[in-house]
Amino acid sequence: MQIALAPMEGLVDNILRDVLTRVGGIDWCVTEFIRVCDRLLPASSFDKLAPELRQGARTSAGVPMRVQLLGSDPVCLAENAALACELGAPVIDLNFGCPAKTVNKSRGGAVLLKEPELLHAIVREVRRAVPAHIPVTSKMRLGYDSPDGALDCARALAEGGSAHLVVHARTKVEGYKPPAHWEWVARVQDVVAVPVFANGEIWTVDDWRRCREVSGARDIMLGRGLVSRPDLALQIAAARDGVEYQPMSWDELLPLLREFWRQAQDKLSPRYAPGRMKQWLAMLTRGYPEAVALFAELRREDDCQRISGLLGMELQAVEACVA
Repeated sequence: MQIALAPMEGLVDNILRDVLTRVGGIDWCVTEFIRVCDRLLPASSFDKLAPELRQGARTSAGVPMRVQLLGSDPVCLAENAALACELGAPVIDLNFGCPAKTVNKSRGGAVLLKEPELLHAIVREVRRAVPAHIPVTSKMRLGYDSPDGALDCARALAEGGSAHLVVHARTKVEGYKPPAHWEWVARVQDVVAVPVFANGEIWTVDDWRRCREVSGARDIMLGRGLVSRPDLALQIAAARDGVEYQPMSWDELLPLLREFWRQAQDKLSPRYAPGRMKQWLAMLTRGYPEAVALFAELRREDDCQRISGLLGMELQAVEACVA
């Protein structure tokens, strides 16, 4: 069984990849998508979204990182995939699942699920362009507005040369609204000869158990569920192995939160760093009551020094709020 950390644009950047993979339980992660339009990108474009390439395409915790590309031009994608491999990418992942309107309007992401022939051509060209020992993989949704063509898309990707498929079990139109249609993951697996990862709406160990039962998928990719509960992969791995596991406490999470804030300030300007901190903290409120209190303290704060102070005295802030 493999547990992967999903690529999520504007959220799971190199900072969050670093912090989450320190917790453990994640077998590999993927970059935010690198947008490919009509030219060969400079190496700096890869370095910006995949700085781990400078350290053997691994996070600081040693977890392998894959490079994801998004676009619609088979030849241009192939050329950029070849460059990514030269820069150290161990796997090339192709994005056919992004639901963002701006991306879809420029023929990227989930809108391509309307064109199975193009999916096949993209994977085929990328597969031909990269060294034989480097896998090419794909991430897809069930379709644009209907899952009726999901099986054709899956076949196109697998027959084009995708080593495995990650299936986000919703259409583009459904976005992130529950439920995820895990039964379609099973249907996809029935028509392709490559491994299929289940993705979507796995927030807890119980969700994983239901997903496994419905989809039959051995392998999973975790997105928002793992961001909200940083040790969710460890929880699932423990349940898989039949061992007891005590979920991460707020006190254990705090050092990670501080490390995230330290890196955010190093990477981003004072104008943008607070927003990144609030973004992750808001997601943590789903699993940690203490995060709710801390978020209430931080949500209108934009001064980095004061945010650092609040993160250094979070227990007092939480106690005062509870009191």
